[in-house]
Amino acid sequence: MFFLLACFMMVSLTMATTKSVKVNLPVAQSADPDRVPNTVVISVDATGGLYLDKRPLGRNELAAELARQRGLDPSLRVVITGDTDARHGVMLGVLDRVRLTGIQNVAFETRDAN
Repeated sequence: MFFLLACFMMVSLTMATTKSVKVNLPVAQSADPDRVPNTVVISVDATGGLYLDKRPLGRNELAAELARQRGLDPSLRVVITGDTDARHGVMLGVLDRVRLTGIQNVAFETRDAN
């Protein structure tokens, strides 16, 4: 019974914290895995595809959805996760779209070097 309870807790914890699409994150010495509750995750895959909390979106849809969510929560935080092979220009385009919606609390997710 304890084993089933422990398995259920582990699965539910991983499901609750995973809001991004699986990407090969770049390595950084200062990686910080903590997430704040009012955080949305924008993922950029290796081909340049955009995802907002695992939901695929176009570039114009992304800006509209971020503006809508910022209207609901002015303290909204955005974490951008990008595949190691994602083009630099696509990543900067995402950052630019986030900032144009008025969201200033933006971070890039990396994985720990250890």
